Amino acid sequence: MKFLSPRNVAWRLFLTCWLVYALHFATNTVREIYPALSLGDQLSFDVSPYLGLHPDIFAIPGRGAFINNNPGASILGAIPYILARPVIDRIVAEVEAFRKSTGQPPPEYNTIYPLARQFYQEAYKRGLDVKFGLAAGVMAVLLMAPLSALSVVVMFFVLLALTGSQKSALWLAILYGFATPVFFRTAQLNHNLLQSQFAFFAFVLLWRPWEKPAKSQPLAYFLAGAFAGWTLVLDYSGLIVIFFITLYAILHRNRIPSKARSKTDLPLFAAGVTLSTAVLIAYQWLAFGHPFYPAQHYMPATQWSVYGYQGMTLPQLDLLWENAFGIRYGLFLSAPLLILALYFPAWFRKEAPPGKSKRLLGDLETWFILLYTLSFFLFTAANQFSRMQFNSGVRHVIPVVPFLFFLAADVLLMMPNWLAIGIGVFSTYWSWCLAMYRDVEQGWGIFESLIHITTGGLRLPWLAILKNLGFLPGWVSAWLLLVLTALLIWIIWSFPPSGNQNHSQNTEKMASG
Repeated sequence: MKFLSPRNVAWRLFLTCWLVYALHFATNTVREIYPALSLGDQLSFDVSPYLGLHPDIFAIPGRGAFINNNPGASILGAIPYILARPVIDRIVAEVEAFRKSTGQPPPEYNTIYPLARQFYQEAYKRGLDVKFGLAAGVMAVLLMAPLSALSVVVMFFVLLALTGSQKSALWLAILYGFATPVFFRTAQLNHNLLQSQFAFFAFVLLWRPWEKPAKSQPLAYFLAGAFAGWTLVLDYSGLIVIFFITLYAILHRNRIPSKARSKTDLPLFAAGVTLSTAVLIAYQWLAFGHPFYPAQHYMPATQWSVYGYQGMTLPQLDLLWENAFGIRYGLFLSAPLLILALYFPAWFRKEAPPGKSKRLLGDLETWFILLYTLSFFLFTAANQFSRMQFNSGVRHVIPVVPFLFFLAADVLLMMPNWLAIGIGVFSTYWSWCLAMYRDVEQGWGIFESLIHITTGGLRLPWLAILKNLGFLPGWVSAWLLLVLTALLIWIIWSFPPSGNQNHSQNTEKMASG
């Protein structure tokens, strides 16, 4: 392959990730989709038209109906939906007209889950099934997929600055994108993955490891604050993100020489946090009539909300274990690669192994990651609603993934190349199986994906749904679509480099220069 500059690698990497993520989207109608539809259809958070379709929708007399979570993901999801709405509305109208003219009964949804069959029948009766499927696809393909692809590119540039090797940075960035739950969760609108990305972006904007010596960047502080603040608009666990990102902003700024500091750094950071959190306050005031009570304060009692305050208790040891190693949603079983992050002798090592790179992280960054991760695990162990991940897979602790990946990457770089490559390939296949199969509720949970994909062949989530509904002929296969995608990726990476490439500097020199 011809020499590629980091910028050339970045846009090819972005398009590759976007393509692969988009191909694996799922049609799951999660609760955050309903407010996104209401925003796009009627510029309202009131989801009364969807009452009875999802257990997380509840009504407040005189005010309307709402979901029992924060609106951040729905606000973002509404953007691609609004852009695609003319096309979606046209398709839905054509399908409904055809159904009325033929009088055909709803197709049987071939699934072992009776509630899923009931949901589809009700959505079909209301004329919403096609709209839900298209909206879920649009939000996954035009919001989740490009954002995840962008996070992989950001990871590439950070690792390039840390390792000084374009080859290592690219390989590790690909592992971040496809050997971690980023792959699994990108398939549908998901506030936990959005939290992960926004927290990661905020951290990188403050850290800026490519900038040596460090200096003040007031705009970066403002954007970091806005990203950190938006994690709270996504979910109340964003309080952990805000606390640790704020602490890091203060401590990292102290490492900048006094002459290179700007007095506006921290005020602008605070302004960014305030601007984002104001959105949540305005939403709660508009929806519930009080600016500071969360949606959980108003929702009806559920199985888990009766514990503590609306499901929040002291951390439970069994739930801590389940979030870490449980067979249905444990982080380290969902992404075996991240187990490497637990190799504590590498955390604060002072010397590099012979022939290997120095430690990726400074002491401040390492302490940040360790304390942030521990706090998130304790928070999820206190949140009794995280027990409901048994049917959705790893979710609540996703915001720690990019940070733990730095620790795992450090261990990979210490290993012999053959061993690191073997672990990377195995972990990527494991993650790919989970992204394709998705069901963790039955049998051996996470292990079922590995068993079924290995023995039963490749599949794509949306394609499997359409086939279960009888909408597609048998010749349309996952293999065909994967081959076409591989061809597109080959074209992307074979495209001639742009700009002036007539130089022989190696990537290490470029990274360090």
